Amino acid sequence: MNVKYFLILIGCLSVLSCSSSSESDMLVIAHRGASAYLPEHTLPAKALAYGMQPDYIEQDVVLTKDDIPIVIHDICLETTTNVEDIFPDRKREDGKYYVIDFTWEELSCLNVSERFDAQTKQPVYKERFPIHTSYFKLHRLSDEIEMIQGLNKTMKRDVGIYVEIKEPQFHRNEGKDISKIVLELLSKYGYTTQQDLCVLQCFDAVELKKIRKNYLSDLFLVQLLEIGYLDEEFRNKTPQEIVNYIADYANGIGPWYKQILEGKNQSKIKDFDKIVQLAHEQHLKVHAFTFRADDLADFKSYEALLQKAEELELDGIFTDHPDLAVSYFKKKNR
Repeated sequence: MNVKYFLILIGCLSVLSCSSSSESDMLVIAHRGASAYLPEHTLPAKALAYGMQPDYIEQDVVLTKDDIPIVIHDICLETTTNVEDIFPDRKREDGKYYVIDFTWEELSCLNVSERFDAQTKQPVYKERFPIHTSYFKLHRLSDEIEMIQGLNKTMKRDVGIYVEIKEPQFHRNEGKDISKIVLELLSKYGYTTQQDLCVLQCFDAVELKKIRKNYLSDLFLVQLLEIGYLDEEFRNKTPQEIVNYIADYANGIGPWYKQILEGKNQSKIKDFDKIVQLAHEQHLKVHAFTFRADDLADFKSYEALLQKAEELELDGIFTDHPDLAVSYFKKKNR
């Protein structure tokens, strides 16, 4: 990590840390870090997020060719890095550049940018950090854990990590057991039980069940849910059947909040708007994604959107704007 950035962000931390920690029951999870302000899943974005005092910071994890877990949202590189410029001949037949085809040493050569469209080269969020500017790099999961644990020590706080195992079936097809590797790394850093401020999430129900049943993990597990991206295990099931199924191996669910609001009117699963109530009846926590101040849908303000999160009785939210969410939920408890 560039020392200049680290010093600047530690300066931000010293200012932001003057306020007290949130007393709200609503967990605030920094989605890919402070991703509304700095390029997602970079260490500067995570350091800035830390200073905003969320409860957890999220890490999406993908394996390199040499089996090193790195933090990046996609299994491919072309929408957040300059891989096309550095390794123009390394794309597969589908035109994509896969993380798993590169060693960590090779990936360390790349610069990271604000997310952009691979075809048009235009930023996904036009008002966010300018694309292809400044200096940002990829990092290993171990790098981020060490930074968060180090800051927890020096700032006397307990910010947790919230890890997503990305595309486990893809990794299995490539001959790699990403879950085994990630679990071993988490254990090395002291994350083994539900009390260790580490949540492990995945869209793949088969993988999450394997983590609980085969690998006997006692971590807090969250089953991600998105209609249109539903695991085969959930197809043709009612919301009641879905939560009953998940309760056998997980501690929570992670639905897309827009699909909770759509409910039976637009979603392909009738009564999905009741998923929070049904999950709570099965003693499952509900952490919904993703709340953005620059993507309000039909809401007039971000505050109105956060108020809706309370009305839905969610237990936690993923947000690109952790500072605004923490501020809102603090005010509600004054």
